[in-house]
Amino acid sequence: MIEWAMAASVAVVAAAGLYLASSRDLVSIAVGLALLGSAVNLFVFAAGRLGQAAPPLIAPGAAAPLAAVANPLPQALVLTAIVIGFAFACFSIALALALAAHDGRADADALEQAEPPPRPDGDPGELP
Repeated sequence: MIEWAMAASVAVVAAAGLYLASSRDLVSIAVGLALLGSAVNLFVFAAGRLGQAAPPLIAPGAAAPLAAVANPLPQALVLTAIVIGFAFACFSIALALALAAHDGRADADALEQAEPPPRPDGDPGELP
């Protein structure tokens, strides 16, 4: 039962992330990408193990664990991905808000108009 609930939650979060990432508003795009990252984190966490298992400890003098143990690698990967995803979300939202404050609009299609036209000789010129 928990597998179906986890699969449904991954699908709902991924669908919401795709919906927001396909919008024109830059803040919505940033939030949508953060939601897609959360869906991937949920998927990796569910790939580890959803049920209960013994901690991955080996008794003194034993060559192997006595019972099935939990895999700590997916939990460590998800914890690292959460930290990186949070930093990415904060940076992208701050960048979108700064762009909106500077330009007066937070539209993704307006970014194309902000680019200078290409020069006929193909030389990018000097950076301002």
